[in-house]
Amino acid sequence: MELSRNLRVDSVSRLEPTSPRTIAADQTVAHAVALLREANVGCLLVTQDGLLVGIFTERDLLTRILWPGLSLDTAIRQCMTPHPVSVSPKDSVRTAIKRMQKGGYRHLPVVDEAGHPVGVLSVRRVVHYLVEHFPELVFNLPPDPSRFPETPDGA
Repeated sequence: MELSRNLRVDSVSRLEPTSPRTIAADQTVAHAVALLREANVGCLLVTQDGLLVGIFTERDLLTRILWPGLSLDTAIRQCMTPHPVSVSPKDSVRTAIKRMQKGGYRHLPVVDEAGHPVGVLSVRRVVHYLVEHFPELVFNLPPDPSRFPETPDGA
C-alpha cells in the first residue's frame, strides 16, 4: 500500500467518522457539558434547523466560559466557534488532514451536500488510519525509542 496514493484516493467515509453529537444553538452551556460528559466526547456540533452553524469543544468551554467566568446558563451560540471548517464524506483523507493541520483542529465536522451533520472526524481516527499503513513500524517500537534492548527477545 502506498500512503501518498491512498491519502488522495481514500475518502473521509473510509475513516468511519463517529456519529455526530448535536446541540441546538439556543441550548445552554450547562446542557452542553452534560451532553459532553454523557457521550464521553470532546465536541458537539451546533445546529439550527438541522444545519451545522457551529462547533462547541472542551477548549471552548475552558477559554470562552470558565476562564472569563461566564455563567453556565450562557447560550451555546454566544461561545461556540461559528462556521466551522468541515469536510464531506466524499472528500479525500488528504483534504481532511490538511484542514485539520492548517487550523490546528482535533475534530472536524462531516456534513452532507445540504449542510446537515453526518459525522465527526477526530485526530484519533486519522492516526488509526496512518497506523494501518505502517503496522510493523508502529507495533515494533521499543517502549522508549532512545533505548534498545541489550539482548534480543524471543528464543
